[in-house]
Amino acid sequence: MVTRAYVLAWKLAPRVPEAVLRGLFSVIADITWLRRTKGVRRLEANYARVRPDLDAAGIRRLSRAGMRSYMRYFREAFTLHALDSRQIDARVRTRGYEKNLRPHLDLDGPGTPPERRGAASLALGHLGNWDLAGAWGTPHIAPVLTVAEKLRPAELFDLFVDFRRSIGITALGLGNDGVFDALVAGAKEGDRIVPLLSDRDLTSRGVQVDLLGHSAQVAAGPAALALDANVPLLPVAIHYERLHGARRRAAGSPWGIVITFHEPVAVPDHTLPRTERIRRLTQGWVDALGRSIAEHTADWHMLQRVFTEDLHHRSPRA
Repeated sequence: MVTRAYVLAWKLAPRVPEAVLRGLFSVIADITWLRRTKGVRRLEANYARVRPDLDAAGIRRLSRAGMRSYMRYFREAFTLHALDSRQIDARVRTRGYEKNLRPHLDLDGPGTPPERRGAASLALGHLGNWDLAGAWGTPHIAPVLTVAEKLRPAELFDLFVDFRRSIGITALGLGNDGVFDALVAGAKEGDRIVPLLSDRDLTSRGVQVDLLGHSAQVAAGPAALALDANVPLLPVAIHYERLHGARRRAAGSPWGIVITFHEPVAVPDHTLPRTERIRRLTQGWVDALGRSIAEHTADWHMLQRVFTEDLHHRSPRA
């Protein structure tokens, strides 16, 4: 039933006028928010931790904006495969790419073949629209190689993999045999960016970090990949922005995204144990993404437990 609904959405959504889709998904967001579902309550609990400056009423208002941002992501996902390159380009703006990422990809040292390009491990959070960023990244930066959470039923996971392939993203199933080795091999081969959504640990082998003053459990993947493939690790944050004028007309939408490429995380001393090097690298990207989460909280689509206290103290209403 769920799989059929997604198939219909991907098939029918591009045929619906943009304004109608925006209105529909805003209504879905608002109804979900008003019902204060389990996901909304978790979103508010996460927001309360990262935004201690807000009172209960402020968190409630922020969670409404967060649900609208979350539903905007899904609305765009259902139509992304039907966009042309001009529309995708108009929806994306970058910061820090030329300074922080491009030098690591365009290898021009002595003896380097002109066709040889580097790779990078990118640590992302559930911020903004990462699929749109990936669709833009393959033609403009380098082919995108990543992993995807295994969904049930399997047919639904296959649909998401096919969808991402249609927009230029190669997605491997998280938990499949040899997935990490395939990521390392791809990064070593070069001419790749490997973005990994890592602000939530799905493996039970994550790293405990400080996220905006609270202990949290995140994935070790970006740091481990950077060490094993000998590539730089960059935190990457994505948030929505309003579009106006010619750019809005070209995008076919009032919303675009800003992709911020932060400076590469400093590589820890190689004499340290591997686990400690991974911990320090991970804390480095978490610090950078934490600043973006605090600044663009409504675009942080975290409706699951991520903070250690919540992981260890589950309640029936959590």
